[in-house]
Amino acid sequence: MQRLNALYKRWRGQEPSRVEKLPGAGSNRAYYRMVDSDGHSVIGVIGTSRDENHAFVYLANHFAKRKLPVPKVLVVDDDELRYLQEDLGSVSLFDAIRGGRDAGGRYNQKEKELLVKTIRELPNIQIRGARELDWSNCYPQPEFNVDSVLFDLNYFKYCFLKPTDLDFHELKLEANFRLLAKDLTAEYSDSFLYRDFQARNIMLDSSGNPYFIDFQGGRKGPFYYDLASFLWQASAKYPDKLRRQLIYEYYQSLSNYTEVPSKRHFVDRLSLFVLFRTLQVLGAYGFRGYFERKKHFIDSIPPAIQNLRELTGMADSAQSPLTTNLLNQYPYMMDMLRRLTELPRFAPEKQPAMSRADGYKITDHNPYEAHPLDGPATFSKYDNKGPLVVRVFSFSYRKGIPDDESGNGGGYVFDCRSTHNPGRYEPYKQLTGLDEPVIRFLEDDGEILTFLESVYRLADAHVARYIQRGFTSLMFSFGCTGGQHRSVYSAQHLAEYINNKYGVEVRICHREQNITQVLPRKTV
Repeated sequence: MQRLNALYKRWRGQEPSRVEKLPGAGSNRAYYRMVDSDGHSVIGVIGTSRDENHAFVYLANHFAKRKLPVPKVLVVDDDELRYLQEDLGSVSLFDAIRGGRDAGGRYNQKEKELLVKTIRELPNIQIRGARELDWSNCYPQPEFNVDSVLFDLNYFKYCFLKPTDLDFHELKLEANFRLLAKDLTAEYSDSFLYRDFQARNIMLDSSGNPYFIDFQGGRKGPFYYDLASFLWQASAKYPDKLRRQLIYEYYQSLSNYTEVPSKRHFVDRLSLFVLFRTLQVLGAYGFRGYFERKKHFIDSIPPAIQNLRELTGMADSAQSPLTTNLLNQYPYMMDMLRRLTELPRFAPEKQPAMSRADGYKITDHNPYEAHPLDGPATFSKYDNKGPLVVRVFSFSYRKGIPDDESGNGGGYVFDCRSTHNPGRYEPYKQLTGLDEPVIRFLEDDGEILTFLESVYRLADAHVARYIQRGFTSLMFSFGCTGGQHRSVYSAQHLAEYINNKYGVEVRICHREQNITQVLPRKTV
């Protein structure tokens, strides 16, 4: 610690006024927040491996040159066992989506948006980050290969499988392991494999933009690995529909950086890495939990076993993401894994069934896609005035539909009263559709999400056409009984959807709540 303080003094010109040790995770690296007298902070790192530290410093500097969202390395000690890096704050993606995780995988819309933003950024570091990268700097090896796969599979066998005392034929299992390793490495890949891509290793800035940390174990390898690692993280409890949405978002984003395989081939390869990654993390949980007795890893074993139960088709009503062909390729291993999930120590807790809303439907179909060469279909005196300003109201039908100040006729009016009303229940009567408990109630119930799917389709066509024609005003209004819950939720979400997708100014008025907000126009 003295040498870390000395390194800070050499860089800053003075000793830190305060040093705070940060919680550790799975590695032996120690992290400290070091704060000067003006309140500015950096992160000090002490590692036990020079090679590991060297890998992080090299990768961070390489990624920074390519303008990727990673912390800047500020100074490195002569022996490379200590360095200072930019402090990205204390809010990780893991912390930001805690509510959905604690709710058993019922993520609200803001949490889903953070996940989408993160997963769309992943191909950036995988593809652009790999360009001109000197792989010899990677630790502990430069490339994902058969040996590294077999190492992880044996890690699972010795650190997790054997301590369970499950009877298995080691030679038959080894034969299936070797076949799996061959299949995983069958395709050449020159992308950057992050290797520990998970929500804990994503930091968020004040705007919710993701920054990547702890990539020192990265190497050349297939991009499927990181996607499987992220979406099948045991404790995240991502529901199947949300996983499918995030896979779609990743696939679309990947196509912006490189040529992508067919969707069928992509899904087949991904499912193979999902199986491998699940076994790999069980090995880590076994070692860190059973042998080192670290509570976080012990607590992670039951959800990881549930993941394995779903993968092998053993969970109630679960549809395995593994294709039948893949299941048949490794018959002995799959049979052994099924028997593993049936051990009494891993019996799932008996819990009541839980209804779930998994989010907005994502399709390949774009209901309206303008072409820059298209002219307006009709002409009027309102053409080409622009820019468009959208106004979105929530209101109570008891007090009448909001007036249209523009004089254009009022646009759309949507009746939310067909959806489940949280206002009928005492815990929600003093809250509004902007409050977290109401948001979770509506999204858990799901009716409001189906309702908004249709609204979004109408809004997409209308907003795109108005922008194309240069119209200046469009109005959407949502009414419910009291103008407090369903209409407020719907108005707020449509407003944010339009602003995020089209970048136009959106003015929100929750009339009965006396709340107004302006989402400013986004300039490109």
